Amino acid sequence: MRGGLFDSLRALDPARPRSTVSRGRRARYYRPVARRRLPTGLQTFREVREKNCYYVDKTAYIERLVDSGKHYFLSRPRRFGKSLLLDTIKELFEGNEPLFEGLHVHDGWNWSQRHAVVRLDFGGGSFAEPRLLEANVMEQLAAAERRLGVAPDYLTAPGRFAYLLEALHRQTGQTVVVLVDEYDKPILDTLSTPEVALANRDYLRSLYGMIKSNDAHVRFTFLTGVSKFSKVSIFSDLNNLTDITLDRRYSAICGYTERDLDNVFAPELPGLDRRRVREWYDGYRWRGEERVYNPFDVLLLFDSREFKAHWFETGTPSFLLNTLFERRVSSVSLSEMLGTEELLSAFDVNRIGTEALLFQTGYLTLQSEEEVGGETVYRLAYPNREVRQSLNRSLLTYLAQDAAEPAKNRIRLSRLLAAGDTASMKGLFHAFFASIPYQWCTSNDIADYEGFYASVFYSYFAALGYDIAVEESTSHGRLDMAVRAAGRVYLFEFKVAEMSPPGSALTQLHERRYADKYRATGEPIHLVGVEFSRASRNIIAFETADA
Repeated sequence: MRGGLFDSLRALDPARPRSTVSRGRRARYYRPVARRRLPTGLQTFREVREKNCYYVDKTAYIERLVDSGKHYFLSRPRRFGKSLLLDTIKELFEGNEPLFEGLHVHDGWNWSQRHAVVRLDFGGGSFAEPRLLEANVMEQLAAAERRLGVAPDYLTAPGRFAYLLEALHRQTGQTVVVLVDEYDKPILDTLSTPEVALANRDYLRSLYGMIKSNDAHVRFTFLTGVSKFSKVSIFSDLNNLTDITLDRRYSAICGYTERDLDNVFAPELPGLDRRRVREWYDGYRWRGEERVYNPFDVLLLFDSREFKAHWFETGTPSFLLNTLFERRVSSVSLSEMLGTEELLSAFDVNRIGTEALLFQTGYLTLQSEEEVGGETVYRLAYPNREVRQSLNRSLLTYLAQDAAEPAKNRIRLSRLLAAGDTASMKGLFHAFFASIPYQWCTSNDIADYEGFYASVFYSYFAALGYDIAVEESTSHGRLDMAVRAAGRVYLFEFKVAEMSPPGSALTQLHERRYADKYRATGEPIHLVGVEFSRASRNIIAFETADA
């Protein structure tokens, strides 16, 4: 392999139509792609290539990794292309050259040198008990031994794994490639039973530790998963991993860029509103210059031609919703969280940071960053409409413990907003608050109480996909919430009766002239002052006026 790899991945995009790319050898010409099969649900690189499916070339990233280091870790949300990436690495090291014709890596790879690949995949199986994890690992090692022609040895999984690496090196004369997919699933699946999660974590730590102990037999290692567990918890014995999760150079190693849609998927775009595609599915960012689309969403959009919560509907863990409610995390705060790299990595069985949980699972993404006191601080936000709308719908359903009631309320609210009927909203929200179980709204902190009820308003508007701004600064103060819906602007101010005089919410909207900022839109502006009572746990005043 050559040294001095590319300076810019942008300049080497192998999907660029009618362009030439010079890489120190013959120039390759690219033409616009014809319509192909969609690789929906496919995680096998060979199948994607042999069936002539669309493929976004990620081999430039792989080549850079191989040229630059040896042991890597990557965290990305579920269904983001991690498994396909690992399978691409597998086929590359196994030397299956025909599959890589026309791809970036093809001309620079040494195809005469082949490596045995040991791949562990924890994407399937049950891990509810520690013995089930051990049985799963033993079965995977046995399958690898049969495929690679190695006689089994040792009774424990770590010993057997180590022996497999040594035997393959000795047998082939080449060091071995180790790939681990969904490395963390045996832990994530058992977080509701911490004793099992801890046992599974400790078991995996001893297994993964064998990679470092047998470094002389290993050519390349790549582990992927959803979460980024603390190195001291699961990777203490594999502390030579290079974490590329927030490495700018690899921010688009999974997912599709805007350029990918234009070039690779150009035949699928006619008839689709690009602005809407971007609003629904773009927006993920891991410090790189480019934001990326969720690939699962994009493929299902192209197939169904419908804008739906494709990714979200494949399963939002109840553990996430439980955690948010147990910690009294306001839905309003989800759009403005801050976190350092340490906070975003605070993930372990007994210590899961809220910011880390939401970021690593893909419900929040990096919006911006700044240096504060020599430390990088990240601002988190919803990546796109799909996540914001769907997560807030799930929160409302969880809160009401009934999926039907919030859905009916959303339909009614949408109609009221379109009609500008602010007065009728009081009955809708009053009925919903009355249905909330008592335990959800108990708090010793009145300010926290206000935030909890205000978040219900926010979730309803977010669940309808409307444009919402919270705590927005004006020249006269900070407005609690602004909602733009159906060609109208709604300005909300929230108060707790025990802390404010009657009528103060609407009075503040008038006195601070919050409407001035929105007059340039030319849209009707409605002021809504809402007052809650801690005693009654509901709305006691709902005053409206036109600005």
